[in-house]
Amino acid sequence: MSFFSGPSSPPGCTSIQEQRDRWERKRSRTAKELVQTEQRYCQQLELINTYFVEILKAKGTLKPGIRESIFSSIKAIHSVNQSLLVHLENGYFGRGFDQFCPHLNLYNTYVDNIYNSSKVLRIQLKKNKAFRRFKKLQEERPEFNDQRLEDLLQLPVLRIDQYKHFLQDLAANTSPDHPEFQQIARAVDAVCEVSQRIQNNTRRHENHLQLCRVQKLLKGRKTKVLAAGRWYIREGWLKMVPTKGKEAKPKMFFLFSDILLQAKRCSPLHPTNGDKFAGQHAYPLQDCSVEKVFGHTRSQGGLLSLTFPKAKLLLMSNNQEELNDWYQSLISAVRKLQNKTNDFQRDDSSRRPLHSDGESNNRKRTMVSSDSTERAQRSAGEWESSAPKRLKQSDAEDSAASSSSGCVIL
Repeated sequence: MSFFSGPSSPPGCTSIQEQRDRWERKRSRTAKELVQTEQRYCQQLELINTYFVEILKAKGTLKPGIRESIFSSIKAIHSVNQSLLVHLENGYFGRGFDQFCPHLNLYNTYVDNIYNSSKVLRIQLKKNKAFRRFKKLQEERPEFNDQRLEDLLQLPVLRIDQYKHFLQDLAANTSPDHPEFQQIARAVDAVCEVSQRIQNNTRRHENHLQLCRVQKLLKGRKTKVLAAGRWYIREGWLKMVPTKGKEAKPKMFFLFSDILLQAKRCSPLHPTNGDKFAGQHAYPLQDCSVEKVFGHTRSQGGLLSLTFPKAKLLLMSNNQEELNDWYQSLISAVRKLQNKTNDFQRDDSSRRPLHSDGESNNRKRTMVSSDSTERAQRSAGEWESSAPKRLKQSDAEDSAASSSSGCVIL
């Protein structure tokens, strides 16, 4: 093709053609890299299926349920990707991904199981001597190039992110009137959904690890940190300013998406809990208001005022940056919780059926009232039967303050 611009050439013709040529070069480079990486990926999947899945199935080293927990849908993924590779090697990128994307549910199953897979694998390596020896022998094969099974099992998760970038580059360098453009655009959307799923799973897993870590920091089992829908936000030391001119005492605070947990350090002389904390109070954030107060500290820093329906906390820090971080974290947590509650109430009211029979309404109201009364009586009996007989003087003061403030005593 000649790029010579003669006198009769329309203005801008050369620049448009040059742009198209640049797109085509970028598209060719992306396509070549996609094919090469897909070939390597399929080879690695074949290693897992040939030297682990199939042999373990034949030998019976692992029970079928355990083997399924570790390898999940990787055999089906290998089969689907082999078909994709054939299309890619023949240059049919749009058609290949158009047929591949309906099978992304196999990747959804795999990425949802990946953390459980790692956990089961660690347990089997610790308890199953035959499997531990088998794994070591297989990994020493020259085909594995010093790759460990743990790393190979992460490949489908990593490949989704690679697909996302490859497809986005292909779409960006493919003309909208190209016959494969719509197919590639659909593939971008489908792969991005799986990529987002992976990110969400990672966040949930990391949050679960944080909740477990905080739970282990607290002595005993009375303070329950692990709860459905709860998210860890931050933790740190803040000084509690008492209402009556006493000295401010440092307390450890753990901020979650729904509560602010106050704790104190256990005695370092304790034989088993010297490095742990004792949970004192859990303040619900639902109806909390947060204000920043200045001028109450001589050095840099300030006060945070937390107001609950029946309680108020003054928290002090001499570090201005730390104080600002706590303020922003608290404000954000309260706002998200309140917005979530408002959305739920709107959805609930929109789904509530309309009753025309007043008598049935009265009957339901009476049933709810009697059920609520019974539950309240049972709860009161449980609180009375489980009440502690004696408290230390310092704990008694904290308990008295909390019982009048409406927070949960831990």
